[in-house]
Amino acid sequence: MSPLCEEDRRALLGLARRAIVEAVVHGRALEESPANPTLTRLAGAFVTLHRGGQLRGCIGHIEASEPLADTVARCAVSAALHDPRFSPVSRQEIPGLQIEISILTPPEVTRPEDVQVGRHGLLISRHWQRGLLLPQVAVEYGLSRERFLEEACRKAGLPLDAWKDLDTEIRAFTCEVFSEEQPGDASPRSAA
Repeated sequence: MSPLCEEDRRALLGLARRAIVEAVVHGRALEESPANPTLTRLAGAFVTLHRGGQLRGCIGHIEASEPLADTVARCAVSAALHDPRFSPVSRQEIPGLQIEISILTPPEVTRPEDVQVGRHGLLISRHWQRGLLLPQVAVEYGLSRERFLEEACRKAGLPLDAWKDLDTEIRAFTCEVFSEEQPGDASPRSAA
């Protein structure tokens, strides 16, 4: 996956913000779909919302099942309204939200010793249980490789050492991460 140009990053950040405004303020889905071929490619993505430097919501799709622009718009609305860890974003909060977008490469099966902290995100699964952590989580919290694997297991609802079990599948992926410079500003800043 080739990196997005600044114009495409700006377009996705603006699209995410407009989708949130439409959903929160007007109670409807955004009817806009960019014609840019780069933004219509299939890709998994996560949208993370921060307010005052604190996490306010984060939702994504791992699988590349729809055009990137549609995935970003849907994830932005879900992060604002449907992240079960938070109450829905209010109209008054929108101007203070800072939007971060992570575009994912397809997750590939890997061995624990091949996981690179700061480069790889993790998707750990066993049977129906799954846990995903974006690469920036390990950096933000200063996690070692082992601790990153443990935290992904925790997120999946598995024992912390489940990553050592042969029945546990470990997949790694990389992300292109960018965010608004300031809340409400579609000028992209690379986060990783």
